[in-house]
Amino acid sequence: MNAFKKKLLFFMPSIEEGGVEKNLFIISNYIQKKKIKVEVLTCNYNKKTKFNKNIKIIGTQSSFWYNKNRKIKYTVCLIILFFHLLLNRKKTLVFSFQANIYAIFICKILNTKIITRSNSSPSGWSENFFKRKIFIFLIKLANGIVVNSLDFKKEFNNKFKVKAKCIYNPLDKSFLLSNRLKNKKKRLFKKKSLKILTVGRLTDQKDHITLLKSVKLINEKSKPHVIIVGKGDKYYDLKNFVKSNNLNQKVTLTGYINNPLDYLKQTDIIVLTSKFEGLPNILLEGQLLKKYIISTNCPTGPREILLNGKCGDLIKIGDYRNLAKLINNYYKSKRIIKKKINFGTKNLSRFDYELNCKKYLSFILDNF
Repeated sequence: MNAFKKKLLFFMPSIEEGGVEKNLFIISNYIQKKKIKVEVLTCNYNKKTKFNKNIKIIGTQSSFWYNKNRKIKYTVCLIILFFHLLLNRKKTLVFSFQANIYAIFICKILNTKIITRSNSSPSGWSENFFKRKIFIFLIKLANGIVVNSLDFKKEFNNKFKVKAKCIYNPLDKSFLLSNRLKNKKKRLFKKKSLKILTVGRLTDQKDHITLLKSVKLINEKSKPHVIIVGKGDKYYDLKNFVKSNNLNQKVTLTGYINNPLDYLKQTDIIVLTSKFEGLPNILLEGQLLKKYIISTNCPTGPREILLNGKCGDLIKIGDYRNLAKLINNYYKSKRIIKKKINFGTKNLSRFDYELNCKKYLSFILDNF
């Protein structure tokens, strides 16, 4: 069967607001332009406008499902996937972005090809013995596996003896640069403050508490203003920490912002305090906009993006004291920081949009 007569089904039950979603939109829209029939199976029909109009959204359409938790969305979409493939299994290649193990199980039962994309380092969950064993057994049944960093690829090989293909996140420079100045005249940070920004889901993985602890140690003379963009189950924990430590004048929790590029444009420092990652987009976007980056040296991604500290600074996970120290040295270290920033922007070509989208296209066609 000709590959272009087959359908590519992206499986993403819960489309939220983050880097994984950005990559889903970029990759699916690019693939559709190559005259491949693309479908997306999700509970978030409200994200339809993010996709090319020729991409078919299947799954649930009711707003009832939009804000349900992931487990519920997984269950609903896995049931739909099963019955959808019963009718289309010979014509469909599944590309799973979420709930990969469950999707693989269903596809193997129905003798359907499936490729998967792993989004964050297994270091965050692989210590669970039973989960690890089940994962190792099922992941090897996938027809192809994509990860988004070389360190991530090494982890897969070392921990699970599974060979994965590394394809970097496609960085759409033209889109980012053309959309970054919508609020050019609006001041988002306090006047004459040291502007510090972090963007990401408010979850334990992102460990925003480490950033908040560092704020208590930042020199008052620099007038630090920290903005945390994102939503998640740790919102009230963070809000209570801010209140109980009298940080209300220094920290702003914005909630979800549809396009935080205006915040990125105005900030001085971008901070990432994650315990584990995949390949965090916020660091790529920060480099593109020539910002100073401080990140935890977590598995995986930051060390690779920052070229082991040549393009920004790396700290140990949870090391709020060193984070505060680096922030306090911001003005003193401007010359060194500028060199790191320039080195980072010069080395962004490996994340090029067209280069990496072509790699995804080739990976998909190889598995049709």
